[in-house]
Amino acid sequence: MSQAFFNNDLLDRLPETRGKLIPNAPLAEQTWFRVGGPAEVLFRPMDVDDLSYFLAHCPADIPVTVLGAASNILIRDGGIPGVVVRFSPSFATLKVEGEEINAGAGSINLNVARAAQSAGITGLEFLCGIPGTIGGGLRMNAGAYGREFKEVIMTADVVERDGTRRTLTLQQMGFAYRHSDVSPDTIFVSALLQGDEGDPETILKRMNDIQESRKRSQPIGEKTCGSTFANPNDDPKGRKSWQLIELAGCRGLKIGQAKVSEKHCNFLINTGHATAAEIESLGEEVRRRVFENSGIKLRWEIKRIGIV
Repeated sequence: MSQAFFNNDLLDRLPETRGKLIPNAPLAEQTWFRVGGPAEVLFRPMDVDDLSYFLAHCPADIPVTVLGAASNILIRDGGIPGVVVRFSPSFATLKVEGEEINAGAGSINLNVARAAQSAGITGLEFLCGIPGTIGGGLRMNAGAYGREFKEVIMTADVVERDGTRRTLTLQQMGFAYRHSDVSPDTIFVSALLQGDEGDPETILKRMNDIQESRKRSQPIGEKTCGSTFANPNDDPKGRKSWQLIELAGCRGLKIGQAKVSEKHCNFLINTGHATAAEIESLGEEVRRRVFENSGIKLRWEIKRIGIV
């Protein structure tokens, strides 16, 4: 784990807020990998108004990074410079109206799926198979079990880096496979999701099936961040990332205390006290071997941020 720390000079340049500003805030234990350095300043906004005001008055040269459930993030050992935004519970509200759910960006995907099931809304079951939050899912058009965010999202409310608030349509978000065209400086704060009328018992069975499938095929309970690499779209044989990694002989490969899962080889695992550098180096070695073996360049699905 990184021992790097930032000085506290940044605090003097930040606007007053109703939320919390925490210098040199440890982040490793808030991530699924349990690695990484601190935030120079961690900001926990009280609500959307507080976030909007803060961004409007935060100097433009100060970088701002949003950290959700950190289920798909590798924070490098040197930490994250500038301000790291972590949502408070007020960003995790859920409101059901008919077959629509208005979900705060901080809402855990599983909780949204459960709310939909209770309300008899089908089409959102896949969310229970995606770790993380609605905001994170929007950022990368997350998907699993045959569906993607772009199939259920109607609109999303955002706050721009200058504090401006606006609503984006589905078309404006520019979703593609594990991709959104929305600027990295734009912060998702809520989304309107659309499902269909369904039978709660049938929906519950589908959710249970998804979760059982995850337990059987993925290293649930390990210190991991889910699928490491996006499935390639340029393999003439249509192979998935895990198949290419398997063929390259990478199952079980280790660097330090970072390891390629033997249960599902598109997952990297922190087996004990790995560093972020070990995990990233292992991922790059997997990419190198896959390219050498198949000519396919795997694309990182996990987002890597911070200082090396």
